[in-house]
Parts: sequence; C-alpha cells; structure tokens
Amino acid sequence: MAQSKKFANSQPAQFLSTQGSDVSRFHSSFQDSSPRRERIKHLLIGSPKAVTSTIHLLHVLGYANVGDWSPLLPTDNSNEVMSILTRQILTQ
Repeated sequence: MAQSKKFANSQPAQFLSTQGSDVSRFHSSFQDSSPRRERIKHLLIGSPKAVTSTIHLLHVLGYANVGDWSPLLPTDNSNEVMSILTRQILTQ
C-alpha cells in the first residue's frame, strides 16, 4: 500500500511533463477539424398549395418550424409564390 502511494505521488509530475506537448498538438488538430457554422438558405417556389404543403411536411419531419419560413411572397409568374428559410448548419 505504501508503495502505491509513493507511485501515485511521483507519477503525476512525470505524466504532465511528458504529455503536455501531445495535449497541445491534439488540441490544435481538434480545432482544425472542428465543425464551423455556415448559413444556408432554402428557397421554395411553386403554387401556394405546394409551398405551404412542403413547409408543413418539413415541420412534421422536424427540420424547421412553420414560423421559421418567410411569408409567401409573390413571384413574377401568376399563381406562383416563394418562401425562404435561413438556417445555420455545421460544416467541416
């Protein structure tokens, strides 16, 4: 038992002194590969019924809340609207 206490008291300093550079290398490589947040825009264009149905489907699938989309905006084409959703995604 006394021997294990002696070992426990002597090892941390040795462990820390030899592992410090490995930890910093690991930390810097982890930062290089860590995900970044990027903005992405989804644009739905179609009839009001098709756009609304798609928005509700994406809500049911858990991708986006209905209120996250812009209001239906008219396009230059008759009976056609668009709605925009902006999201933040993680990228490598």
